[in-house]
Amino acid sequence: MRITTWNVNSLKVRLGHVLEWLAANPVDALCLQELKLTDDKFPVAEIAAAGYRSFFIGQKTYNGVAILVRDGLEIDEVDITRNIPGFDDPQQRLIAVTVSGVRVISAYFPNGQAPGTEKFAYKLEWLAALEKWIAAELTRHPRLALTGDFNIAPDDRDVHDPAKWVGQNLVSPEERGAFMRLIDLGLSDSFRQFDQAEKSFSWWDYRMFAFRRNAGLRIDHVLLSEPLAKACTACEIDKTPRALEQPSDHTPVTATFDI
Repeated sequence: MRITTWNVNSLKVRLGHVLEWLAANPVDALCLQELKLTDDKFPVAEIAAAGYRSFFIGQKTYNGVAILVRDGLEIDEVDITRNIPGFDDPQQRLIAVTVSGVRVISAYFPNGQAPGTEKFAYKLEWLAALEKWIAAELTRHPRLALTGDFNIAPDDRDVHDPAKWVGQNLVSPEERGAFMRLIDLGLSDSFRQFDQAEKSFSWWDYRMFAFRRNAGLRIDHVLLSEPLAKACTACEIDKTPRALEQPSDHTPVTATFDI
């Protein structure tokens, strides 16, 4: 089983990239973030033609998440969650679907703007609500994968120039602490289960030739519950789509399991 996360930064703009990537990489579940379109605009037919079922919650201009599931896999049609239960939030940031007994979550974590701002406070509130909900989900779903654009670089290995990022958003002690509290629930960072090349990133700014210089951050993650972590055989970042014309600023991250 293979699960991929990818912030596409507008599915309308990047639909061709997604379909091309799926044709070359027929993963079992593709978790998308930043759809930037409403539900009525979601390309259900095009994705169905590619052999995938679509589960999504969209929002005009901002946010929106989806999970594309390969045809033939078992779906629990009743157990679908959209947004964090009990957390009143107009922003569409999370969807969860149970696929062949694996709870798959696609989440677009708030950016936070900067420490000390209202958006940063919202990010910390959202993270606290997520932590509480994930703790409950783990009791119901021992096999769980929390995927998405976390907007958090967990440690300095995940930052192209740590000295330049000190005190900034995405690397603050508060955000990294929230990431570690998710780990403490019993989740594992699948990418760090394996030897990886130095300077491995999943996001590069559009400005200042960041991709060409590999001036990026690793902020897209696949966190796994213990049974999935034990069954995980690989986790890889695919930089190929980032080099396409009009790419997303993020690129896919795929975890593979032997289950």
